[in-house]
Amino acid sequence: MNRLRPFVFHQPTTLDEAVRILAAERGAARPLAGGTDLVVDMKLGRARPPVVVNLKRIRGLDRIEPVDGGTRIGALVRIAAIQASAIVRERYPALWRASCTLATPPIRNLATIGGNLGRGSPAGDMAPPLIVHGALVEVEGPGGRRTVPIQDLHLGPGITCLAPGEVITAVVLPAPPPHGGSAFRKLGKRGGGWDIALVGAAAGLVLGGDGAIADARIALASVAPTPFRARAAEAALRGRPPSEEHFARAAGIAAEEARPISDVRASAAYRRSLARVLVLRTLRDAAGLALDAAVPR
Repeated sequence: MNRLRPFVFHQPTTLDEAVRILAAERGAARPLAGGTDLVVDMKLGRARPPVVVNLKRIRGLDRIEPVDGGTRIGALVRIAAIQASAIVRERYPALWRASCTLATPPIRNLATIGGNLGRGSPAGDMAPPLIVHGALVEVEGPGGRRTVPIQDLHLGPGITCLAPGEVITAVVLPAPPPHGGSAFRKLGKRGGGWDIALVGAAAGLVLGGDGAIADARIALASVAPTPFRARAAEAALRGRPPSEEHFARAAGIAAEEARPISDVRASAAYRRSLARVLVLRTLRDAAGLALDAAVPR
């Protein structure tokens, strides 16, 4: 790797101070959370920010805590902490599974949920399960605090809806529905300590009193410019029994909704085929958890 180019390094201790510095730089500054992406990009010359703002000294952004029946995960919570959280494992299985498969243990001990989302990667692991869980993203900026639905955060490869000076402060997940289940799967290509998703898929199912699917959510990564919901596939499941036939049909529809590209890691045709397989498997997984939750205790 190349040596880092000179840059100004700020270490604010409050969120207001961080926002003020970032806003003053008018988009030229980069926030530093875990650093697993930014530092590598800077060493390789892919990123050359003149100003870096370290967020790690700001208190209160590294907590997982209950809020209004749901759960709030601070932006600086490390992926390893999500993996170790009993709350996440029990209430949000898709997110927990994604935390277990992100890169390697050393990287999970550094990488943060806010950093993963803020990078804006179409292949990011956190976005699909958060979409399935109906998460909201809390953002702080010069204009104050605002809340963004997770599916509206990403606008394109490496592009988010954050304005200059805005930073992600937390992710808020609603209470999980009764008789629901969720799952996440991905297939990645390992290299340099990473396991970047060729395709990532998350699914969530909620069963009604009659045993049919009352609600369904399917989200995919690495098959479009942004992580996205396969809404036509979801619609094909609602009101149907959780059967292999309906799962296979929905998986095929989801694959057709995808807009994959060919690159050095995989062809578009392979990604589309893989999307179908992974959606089918996540639907099976989610249905198993939902059916188990529906059994009287």
